[in-house]
Amino acid sequence: MSCYEQLAACYDTLTGDVDYVRRADYLERLFRRSRLNVHTVLDLACGTGTMTWLLAGRGYEMIGVDGSENMLAAAMEKRGTAEGEKPLFLHQSMPRLDLYGTVDAAVCCLDSLNYLTRPADVRRTLERLRLFIAPGGVLIFDVNTPEKFRALDGQVFLDETEETYCVWRAEYSRQVCTYYLDLFRRRADGSWKRDLEIHRERCYTPEQLTAWLQEAGFGRIRIHGEERMGAPRAGEQRIYFSCIRL
Repeated sequence: MSCYEQLAACYDTLTGDVDYVRRADYLERLFRRSRLNVHTVLDLACGTGTMTWLLAGRGYEMIGVDGSENMLAAAMEKRGTAEGEKPLFLHQSMPRLDLYGTVDAAVCCLDSLNYLTRPADVRRTLERLRLFIAPGGVLIFDVNTPEKFRALDGQVFLDETEETYCVWRAEYSRQVCTYYLDLFRRRADGSWKRDLEIHRERCYTPEQLTAWLQEAGFGRIRIHGEERMGAPRAGEQRIYFSCIRL
């Protein structure tokens, strides 16, 4: 079964520990650091749209793009739950991004870029982002680090609620981390429905990503520790990139 077909329905419940407000605060700090008056923002791989709606509520004109129809359906169902102008949601894959105009900034959160397991797709995505970010605009994204992927190998994790039970196993080999998700959801009659999803993420080094950003036409590339303005520390599991479209 492909990514997020079944997980979309319970994604928000299972990721309730993600502090989106703090992440949005951090993105805005990086917006300000770019010294650009950011108004229009692309949320690439927006998922169920939590960050998209949150930034819309802060006054940004938002475009949310995702490759999963089910995740986008969940995002659109949130209409009316947040203040601000309603975002525009588009069903597109990252390497085939195609907007109607340019944006002041683009963000890609929660290691979504790692889901592109072909280096050519990452490079194509960065090229498409340069096309649709206005000159001088800012691109911000985060990725999982090689240290995190190595630590995940062989690990088993459990997430559960009253209605959902999710067990996921991780295997890391040849720069690809494969997650096997067994998802159990309670039916109305009290029985449980089981689904299996397989997710894959590829490990990319900071050196690779920096080189590809430069090739695509981005400059002033900075690498930050997780939700910090400073450089990553040794062993950090998530790092952020911020750069300017030349």
